[in-house]
Amino acid sequence: MLFAPDTEVALRSVVNLINTAANGADSLASVEDLDAFLDAEEFTGSRTKSTAELSSIKRLRSALGALWSSDEDTAAKSVNKLLADAKALPQLVKHDHWDWHLHATTPEAPLADRMGTEAAMAIIDVIRSKEMERLRVCAADDCDAVVLDLSRNRSKLYCDTGNCANRAHVAAYRARKAAEGE
Repeated sequence: MLFAPDTEVALRSVVNLINTAANGADSLASVEDLDAFLDAEEFTGSRTKSTAELSSIKRLRSALGALWSSDEDTAAKSVNKLLADAKALPQLVKHDHWDWHLHATTPEAPLADRMGTEAAMAIIDVIRSKEMERLRVCAADDCDAVVLDLSRNRSKLYCDTGNCANRAHVAAYRARKAAEGE
């Protein structure tokens, strides 16, 4: 295990959030889209279900996207800003079907603060473990989705948003076959 289970869950949620805007698409176009996203990611706590809340999540998505491909020092500054803005106070909690894990905001805090803080807490583990290279952008030339590489040998190159890996492997196969035919 590379990171604590709650850290991996949070990092995957960050990937899923950032990738809602991958490749020119926006799958968080409405409050209903945000509801569906939050249900899928199992985010709990208070909600306003407003367009202002949706806008705050889109701003968070943009900030996390920039953080994802930043260097360690910039990432640390971004994490500290997210935590300071949310007035984070880490504490162990147990709720719903989750065992003990860290929260640093109350369930009543604004959604963007809760999501940003959870992301920041997870990225703290990445930075402290000197594992920033596990946060990547998809290797496909036509894709800008992000990738979380939790593989043992640090070999994950392609995102999970589409079929980038399959397309790359088919193209490589065809190139090999074409070269053999010469």
